[in-house]
Amino acid sequence: MGEFVKSFFSLALELTVLFVGISFLINVLQGYIPYKKMENMMERSHPLVSALITLVFAFVTPFCSCSTIPVVVNLLNKKVRFGTVMIFLFASPVLDPTILTLMTATLGWKVAMVYTLLTSILSVAIGFTLEKLGFETQVKNVIMTGFKDPNKNLDWKGALLETFQLMKTVYPFLLIGALVGALIHGFVPTDWITSYMGTDDWWLVPIAAIIGIPLYIRLSTMIPISQVMILKGMALGPVMALMISSAGASLPEISLLNSIFRKKLVAAFIGSVMLMSTLSGFLFYLI
Repeated sequence: MGEFVKSFFSLALELTVLFVGISFLINVLQGYIPYKKMENMMERSHPLVSALITLVFAFVTPFCSCSTIPVVVNLLNKKVRFGTVMIFLFASPVLDPTILTLMTATLGWKVAMVYTLLTSILSVAIGFTLEKLGFETQVKNVIMTGFKDPNKNLDWKGALLETFQLMKTVYPFLLIGALVGALIHGFVPTDWITSYMGTDDWWLVPIAAIIGIPLYIRLSTMIPISQVMILKGMALGPVMALMISSAGASLPEISLLNSIFRKKLVAAFIGSVMLMSTLSGFLFYLI
């Protein structure tokens, strides 16, 4: 019990300091990011240049999978290239500056760097592949009203207020992750984890990718859990597959996508997220 309490407070304190600090910094910088200009460049640039700009756009707009949907509809209404919009749809939930900072602090810079490269490359490849296969015809005509651009100028007080607002929605999940991580650290035997989940069996990765979607575990919850599981001996591949699939798609997001995409494109989206998480998991075995 003492080990559990110590582990929980240690994880919670470390993640809280990082979460508040990075979130505050991002909120301050929001007003200086030229979103309008980036959207125009996404629409008019060469496909590869547009893909790179889209990844940057996805990185500086820290959304969860569900809150990505209004931005996707807005981009589609503005006639931004379909493949580019799909890149944003896949990349935005998994490329979050706050989450990547937490990942670097807890899992190491190498893991965070490989994670960023893999999710970026696969998002681009899948986005343009869906466009090449003609899935643009599977988009419904949706008119969205009341969309608010993320571009906003905040002073220090406003940035602090935005940070506390974000904490109301995200911070509980982070504490849950710290709690579960501490429970695993204190009460789950290391030998059990290494015996059943520490192997390089290939089937662990696709199973983790499949499990992740219905679970809808936020990355802020998964990071402290992943840190403890890896320290206990769990293989890195299944951990990353679970993280990417749970962040990249969720049942609420799929329900929202049904309102703007036809069934074939929704199915392609789910399959693409599973493919991204599975390939990433296999590649992480090489680290």
